[in-house]
Formats: sequence, structure tokens, C-alpha cells
Amino acid sequence: MNMSVYHDLHEFDSRNIITSERQESNLSEQLLYILSILLMVVTFPISMAYVWICPKEYERVVIFRLGRLREDKTYGPGLVFYLPCIDDFLKIDLRTFSLDVPPQEILTKDSVTIYCDAVVFHRIEKPLLAVIQVERVGKATQLLAQTTLRKVAGTKMLVELLTDREAIANEVSVILDEGTTPWGVKVEHVEIKDVRIPRDLQRALAAESEAIRMAKAKIVAAEGELKASLTLKEASDIMSENTMTVQLRYLQTLCAIAGERNHTIIFPFPTDFLNNLFKN
Repeated sequence: MNMSVYHDLHEFDSRNIITSERQESNLSEQLLYILSILLMVVTFPISMAYVWICPKEYERVVIFRLGRLREDKTYGPGLVFYLPCIDDFLKIDLRTFSLDVPPQEILTKDSVTIYCDAVVFHRIEKPLLAVIQVERVGKATQLLAQTTLRKVAGTKMLVELLTDREAIANEVSVILDEGTTPWGVKVEHVEIKDVRIPRDLQRALAAESEAIRMAKAKIVAAEGELKASLTLKEASDIMSENTMTVQLRYLQTLCAIAGERNHTIIFPFPTDFLNNLFKN
């Protein structure tokens, strides 16, 4: 690659992150700098109340002097000095923020329309990039989160969205973190809050689930009947080998009936015994 083209691309990517404060200033900038110093000296000690800022422990300050980034660094926490009239400063909060992604209308891979929303936890990791690379970094992160959520959810089936939210949230978090890294933003975590489907589809899914459960219940009942019949067949084969086994089983059944306190008990009488009685 041509060195001049490489240099142009490098400057385009850096977007003047390296400070231009040390570059040679013109006459008007030098006059403004001198006037600012004189104003501070003339109004001393009153001016001392207006040339100090005190960012908190979780804040950093980015200072621009006549539009140029001052010393290519951030300031704070503690007392920070700046010149009135020619210095402009921005406070950057480094704490973790929660960002609500409003419900997005998404067409899933199996052509089902759903509404999905999420929450993004992010923080500013590099204040200089957050100030210089993007305007309104919070709004930009929210818009990118919306498009990323629609893109990822659009490649999933409805069942995946309903049952595997954690994997989808992790995928959104990775893509979103890669997209916001040039802005100095670190995406810590993404959570899928809710996946809503139309009421007609809810009723259809409920009916389908009920039908599946009934079919499974019938299959289980049929399998139970089959196993019971096989067991009874085996028991009857064993009892047929000895007639006394049937009598003993019959007496056990009578004991069980008597324990239930029924008023009427039908007592079958063997017909072979009656035939022998009449013959005699």
C-alpha cells in the first residue's frame, strides 16, 4: 500500500485523537490566550472561584482549548484548572448505565411477528473516544442496540426466542460490544426482558400444546394397558398349572372386599361340586 494512502487512512481512523494543542497557533489564538491570562490576573482573587472544577471519583473531564484537545488526556478526579473564556470542558461519567431498548417488531425466521425488548448495561471505558468519535454516545448505543436486536432475533425460530433467551442475549452483547468499541463504550451485559406474541398465535400454541399433551396421555395409558395385559397373561399361565392357586387368589380377593366393608358380596359356587352332589 502506498505510504501516503496509509497515512490518510490512519488519520481518518484516529479522527484527530492525538492533540493538536502543540501545533503552532495563529495570532488570534495567541491574543486570546494572553487576554485570558490577563483577565484572570486582573480579577484575582475573584477569578480563582471560576477557574477550578472538581470532578468526582467516577467522573473524568475532557478539556478543549480553543477547540483543540488539551494534552491528549482526561483530568480528574480532584481539582482541575482551566482558563476562562478559551477553555471548554465536558464531564464524562464512568459508571455503568442501564439502557432500555423499546419493544421491537421482529419477523422471526419461521415468519412469525413478535415484539421483543431488552436492557443493555454499558459504561464509558475511554472518555476521549466517547467525546470525539460519536455525538451523543448514549443515543447512538441505543439505536445500535435496537438494530442489533432486530438482526439477531430475525435469524432465530420462535421456539429459540422463547426457550433460549440467554444465548440470544449473549450473541447480541458480543455484536454490540464490537460495534461500540470504537466509541470507547464497553457493553457489559444484555438481558432480553420480554418476548410477546399476538393473542391469536397464543391461543393456537395453547391448543397445539394441549393436543400434544392429550396425545401423550393416551399413548401412556395404552402402554400401561399393554403392560398390564402381558402381566395378567403371565399370571394366568402360572395359575393354570395348579388349580389351588386360583382358589387361594380367590380367597385373597374376598379378604380385600371384606376390608372395604361392602354390604353385598357375590360368592360364586363351583358347578362341579353341584354335579357331584346331584349324582349321589
